[in-house]
Amino acid sequence: MTSIVIPAHNEARVIGRLLDALLSDAAAAGAGPGPDIVVVCNGCTDDTAAVAGARGPRVRVVQTPAPGKHGALRLGDEHARGFPRLYVDADVVLRAADVRALEAALADGRGVLAAAPGRDLPLAGCAWAVRAYYRVWQLLPAVREGLFGRGVIAVTEQGHARIAALPPVMADDLAASLAFAPAERRIVEEARVVVSPPRTWGDLLRRRIRAATSSAELERAQAAARAAGGGSGGAAPSARTGTADLRALVRAQPGLLPAVGVFLVAAVAARRGARRAIRAGDFSTWLRDESSREG
Repeated sequence: MTSIVIPAHNEARVIGRLLDALLSDAAAAGAGPGPDIVVVCNGCTDDTAAVAGARGPRVRVVQTPAPGKHGALRLGDEHARGFPRLYVDADVVLRAADVRALEAALADGRGVLAAAPGRDLPLAGCAWAVRAYYRVWQLLPAVREGLFGRGVIAVTEQGHARIAALPPVMADDLAASLAFAPAERRIVEEARVVVSPPRTWGDLLRRRIRAATSSAELERAQAAARAAGGGSGGAAPSARTGTADLRALVRAQPGLLPAVGVFLVAAVAARRGARRAIRAGDFSTWLRDESSREG
């Protein structure tokens, strides 16, 4: 049986739409009984648990007073019943048909251990600078090919063993993506997830500062692991964007130049904003984008 683990911290405004989408066609003809869904409410001070529990017996709600996504994921593992296993952020939208497409990709016998759906970013209503930023971001090779930034990662039992061994870092989806070689992971375009982008420039920067901070934490963890292994072990895998990637985009699409300028401004601002947290070793403060949860 497929299990879906949904960590949720104060997501009462949005978790209902995800659960309704997962349950809407879960029992379609020939689709079987549907997946096992576990919602882990971690440190919630709102009605997340009540909203999730109102969806009926198909949704099991687990509560913990301790906030934190990594702990919530591991607690969800303790309650999940089977494989493949999906980890789904509470603020995205994924349908049961998309879950089945991910299941099929993991079961096709080609050695795929981890999969993620294609990404839909509804940018209507976002500030023009946010639209410009994501116009570039979506075209970056690492973004197109990586499992991160989608809010959904599906793994086989073997794949789960690999991500369960990862250190507890804030960039959990990036760490999970880099844990698999390109041949071991797959983007399943016939499956789709709707990821709500930030609507304002300020909220975009909050997201990017969090990303810059969490990437630095991951790189520190990678360096510590290599040192503990007794050597450098070669360069650690990375999904950082280089200037060569941006130049290649502009050469291929000259009209992107203004958007690339916006992208660079956001990248520089995010790195500057992350410096204080990185210097202090503060890798637990979660700068949350609230605008994507509105309406």
